Amino acid sequence: MHGVLSKYLPDGAVVPCVELIKHNHVHLKIVDERVTRHGDYRNLQDGSHQITVNANLNKYRFLITLVHEIAHLVAFEKYGRKIKPHGVEWKYTFQQLMLPFIRPEIFPSKLLPVLARHFKNPKASSDTDAHLSVALKEFDPQNNKNYIFEIPLGTTFKIYNGKVFKKGNRRVKRYECVEVSSGRVYLFQPNAEVEVIG
Repeated sequence: MHGVLSKYLPDGAVVPCVELIKHNHVHLKIVDERVTRHGDYRNLQDGSHQITVNANLNKYRFLITLVHEIAHLVAFEKYGRKIKPHGVEWKYTFQQLMLPFIRPEIFPSKLLPVLARHFKNPKASSDTDAHLSVALKEFDPQNNKNYIFEIPLGTTFKIYNGKVFKKGNRRVKRYECVEVSSGRVYLFQPNAEVEVIG
């Protein structure tokens, strides 16, 4: 397991992650990219625990996602199945599990203050924290995607399912964008990744 995980995790995180996986009896599957999620946790019918994490994540996002999913398992085991998936029990558990990893031996120093701020009140997804999402993107391989907030007003872009939109005005935190084919207005997070086409 060490050898496989060393391809996906920062060096200093491999051993503690293997211990977390073994201690919690996790069956970890590293899977092809799913656009809608980075990872997930399932309690299987035989009582075992399965966690999947996308293979295409950079090492820092992979680590955060893996610990995020293990936090679901630990919180459910400790507090029961009736808790909210991203409620206070999960947040507390996630904070406690991440604490040993938020060190300069594991994360680049420029990420540490962003992580410290994020883990004061962790969100359901690292993507919904725009500051963290943008900071983590710096460590992704180069691609032809932009964040919504980076592109000019009126720019045409497409998303993962091929739908084409035109960027509109910002409304409080999100951007109103019109789907070109239907004229319907959708709200996009500022850090949604899109492909500019014109």
